[in-house]
Amino acid sequence: MFLTTNQIYSQGTAGESAKFEYRYLIDMPTAGILEKGMVGVTTDVLPAGVVVAKMEVGVFQNVSFGISYGAANLIGSGKPNWYELPGVNIRFRMINESLILPALVIGFDSQGKGEEIENPKRFASKSPGFFAAASKNFQLLGYLSFHGTVNYSLEKNDGDNFLNLWVGAEKTLGSNFSLIAEYDFALNDNASSSFGEGKGYLNLGLRWAIGAGFTLGFDLRDLLQNKRWNPNAADRALRIEYIQSIF
Repeated sequence: MFLTTNQIYSQGTAGESAKFEYRYLIDMPTAGILEKGMVGVTTDVLPAGVVVAKMEVGVFQNVSFGISYGAANLIGSGKPNWYELPGVNIRFRMINESLILPALVIGFDSQGKGEEIENPKRFASKSPGFFAAASKNFQLLGYLSFHGTVNYSLEKNDGDNFLNLWVGAEKTLGSNFSLIAEYDFALNDNASSSFGEGKGYLNLGLRWAIGAGFTLGFDLRDLLQNKRWNPNAADRALRIEYIQSIF
């Protein structure tokens, strides 16, 4: 079957019947955005007892703002290791998706993931920092969307401060499920003092729209076993998302 463009923007929550756009695949920012008057709450549950919660609000048409916070060892025993500062994120939709053009968003997100490292000062998975993301949707046995992102993280105390690239895709599986994949080239995390070994980060995820506004996700992160601090295993993670109008 040939791919045909469709003016429905990148599929949100999950499946062909999704009502909302993805703002992230797994770690990768996309060109999705919350509509004005919508609120989204997302919680990521990661290894080492890490929990990261994020709240986003569509404050104007094509403008959203959010805050986030988390801790390592929040799930488990012993004292949680709270992040030093909350994260902030803001995004502007510059171009809406059309028959020819992809959607384009520019933004900033200071929230990294995983444990917060003291020396060098950074998250185990760096925050996106400043980014520009493009997303395009096609009809193919449901919907197939492609995503590309360039970012510059402000976490550069490890001396690795290159521009970075991401690519990703989503394929709907019926009305309520989607399979997502992303690849982080990790060009800003491959120096000798960094945590990556130069293979990049390959992540896969499954999303299930379980009810109005609710999405449940299961992720496999770092399938290429790029991270130096735990090189022999991929990460398993959960994501819970809820989106609702405040009007």
